[in-house]
Amino acid sequence: MTTSSTTLNYTNVRDIWYTMIGIPGLEYAHIWISIPICSMYIVAIAGNALLLFLIITERSLHEPMYLFLSMLALADIFLSTVTTPKMLAIFWFRAGGISFASCVSQMFFLHFIFVAESAILLAMAFDRYVAICYPLRYTTILTTSVIIKMGIAAVIRSFFICFPLIFLVYRLTYCGKSTIRHSYCEHMGIARLACDSIKVNIYYGVIVALFSTCLDVVLIIVSYALILCAVFRIPSRDAQLKALGTCGSHVCVILMFYTPAFFSFFAHRFGGHSIPLHVHILLANLYVVVPPSVNPIIYGVKTKQIQERVIQVFSLGK
Repeated sequence: MTTSSTTLNYTNVRDIWYTMIGIPGLEYAHIWISIPICSMYIVAIAGNALLLFLIITERSLHEPMYLFLSMLALADIFLSTVTTPKMLAIFWFRAGGISFASCVSQMFFLHFIFVAESAILLAMAFDRYVAICYPLRYTTILTTSVIIKMGIAAVIRSFFICFPLIFLVYRLTYCGKSTIRHSYCEHMGIARLACDSIKVNIYYGVIVALFSTCLDVVLIIVSYALILCAVFRIPSRDAQLKALGTCGSHVCVILMFYTPAFFSFFAHRFGGHSIPLHVHILLANLYVVVPPSVNPIIYGVKTKQIQERVIQVFSLGK
């Protein structure tokens, strides 16, 4: 009787509760680590909310580039909010308890937002390609209707890619492991707690990475290769620098987004013991707050129209 009851507890996912321990090996430093993470989270929310406000309220910013930027700002708010509040609760109050259903929900929204944001960055690369290679047709190609359809397509694609992850973790049998050595729930972190084979999960994760995120990166590289070819055909050096300057912000954001993401992906699957776990988890924690907090700063510093609108808003406040 006792054995069957125990088996039921192990296999019934509705009864499973996990404990997330934050950054393994650095528990003593959680309070100190939480200070920059909390600061960056506040900057991410305030900066991206301000960016959204400026783009919505200023008609001169209702251009394709800024409409895509508003999508990026919204995605950054969601990306940091899905993970950071729980992360800070672990660091401050050791409140690492989470139900299986809540953990799977966090996993889904984390991956969903990541894939959607990758598609938005691809759309922004296409925007720069059209602006530089076909400047006279820019506003006729990228109409508001087309931009909205691209945004909807990014969301739909992300949903269909990430929704199967829910079934992949629910199909597994769980038998007693209740500690998640991380600060938030993600697909492979949950799958590794199962006691049966997770090969399907691994294969699907790799396939998704190759045919969504990696494909996005390849298309972004192709876009910028075509942009560079077009720029170097411009006879005026000043015009060349001006054209490249419009891409600078986007390139910085791309590097900030993809570099830690690919490091985390490959370290989790192929890193083995070569990368200390606390280094991997710390970088994964920073990944969900650093790009969202830095993106509005990058665009604020490098985009004259946004600078002028910020100055105007704050001068009116005085």
